[in-house]
Parts: sequence; C-alpha cells; structure tokens
Amino acid sequence: MPVYRDEAIVLRTQKLGEADRIVTLLTRRHGRVRGVARGVRKTTSRIGARLEPFNHVDVQLYEGRSLDTVTQVESLEAHGAQLSADYGRYTAGTAMLETAERLTPEEREPSLPQYALLVAALRSLVTAEHDSGLVLDAYLLRSLAIAGWSPSFADCARCGAPGPHRAFSIPSGGVVCATCRPPGAAAPAEPTVLLLGALLSGDWVIADASEERERREASGLIAAFLQWHLERGLRSLPLVDRSGPTPSRESNRAGWAHGTT
Repeated sequence: MPVYRDEAIVLRTQKLGEADRIVTLLTRRHGRVRGVARGVRKTTSRIGARLEPFNHVDVQLYEGRSLDTVTQVESLEAHGAQLSADYGRYTAGTAMLETAERLTPEEREPSLPQYALLVAALRSLVTAEHDSGLVLDAYLLRSLAIAGWSPSFADCARCGAPGPHRAFSIPSGGVVCATCRPPGAAAPAEPTVLLLGALLSGDWVIADASEERERREASGLIAAFLQWHLERGLRSLPLVDRSGPTPSRESNRAGWAHGTT
C-alpha cells in the first residue's frame, strides 16, 4: 500500500476498540484525512500524546480503503497542553478546529491555504499576542474567504456602490447601500464595520484598539454569517469565553496573517 508523509494539525480524535483511535488530521499537502492510530490509548504508547487535538505534527501514514493507518508521528509544536491551560484560548481553538473540519468537506482534497491559516491562528493563540476572541473572529472570516465566501465591509455587496454603508445583510454577503438594503438587514455601528474589515484584512492596530461593545456586535454578525454558509452553527461556538483580558497594545503588531502565505 502507498505510504506518504506530511505535516498536519490534529483536528479530532475518536476511540476505536479498546486501545486504538481514529484521528482526523488537516494536512499540508493531502487535505483532510482520517487515520487509525493503533494502540495509542495504551499507557506504553510513545505516540499517543502527540496525537491530541491542536498538536502540529509530522506524520507518516499508509493508505487504506476507508481509513489510513498512522505508522509514525513526530511532534513539531505541542499546542494542546498550552491551550488547555486557559479556558478562553482553549474554547477559541476548539471552534477553529471544528471550522477547519467543516470547511474541508472532501477528504484528501488539498487545501494549503486553510492549513496555513489554521497553523498561524493556533500559534497566535499560544503566544497570546492578541485577544483570543479577536483571533477567533479573524480566523472565521478568513477561513470563509478562502472557502469562497468573503464578505464585503466597504463597497455594497449587491451593486458595488462605494461605501461606507451602514446596513449589513448576511444573505447579500456583507454591507449594502440604502438602495439595495433588504428588509431585516442589520444596522451595526460604524466602528463595528471598521472592526470587521480590520479582522478580515489583518489590521491588528485597529482590531486591538476596538471597544468591547464593538467586539460583541462583530462576533454576533460573524457567527450568523458563518451559520448561514455552513447551514448550521458550530457546536463549539456558544462555549467560547470572550471575557478574557486584552493583551497589551505594545505587543507584536505584525499579526499572524503574514504567516499564512
């Protein structure tokens, strides 16, 4: 059977039998794959701890008919223990992993941009250079953009009329002008629209300077936009803790967006 090796983020694990696990991975070159890890639930396993959610690994598998089989694992970045120690970062990371799995619906379909975005976002959570809620919202917007559902926060999403516009329509794909505004469109505050645009573009100077009320309004719109395109909400999103402290504004402004190319 063909053997292959790749870098991957562990998205999810499931128990199989008495000692095995099914591991869901988002890989760099092979997209989302599922593999059986034999004996990893035994206390004597040398690779069990490496195959935990959030971990960045170098993994070798051989292809099977329905599931591949994990044969070797080397740890590149052990994010699991660090994120699990902080509830806010852990819940944000869990929502990222679920989003990554939902936005890569076809197994073995390469998706390097989604992989690179997830790697960079998890690193940003670990370093805590930005508020975990902001990192999550930026990740959600950019992962949707990679999937082909990039919202518009400047020009009208329907007719292209230059903004700024005050109405936001989820079915229309973003902000809309007064002429194109459909019934029931939201009317977010101007700083909220500015924050949404900053999160999508990676402008952390604007994002870090935002107020709590703007972040909450933006998070609600992002969650609704995500649910519209996924056709159902994320199970992990309601558990996200957005009450954590905001990191210092003197932290690194480069942002994790630059690590996704």
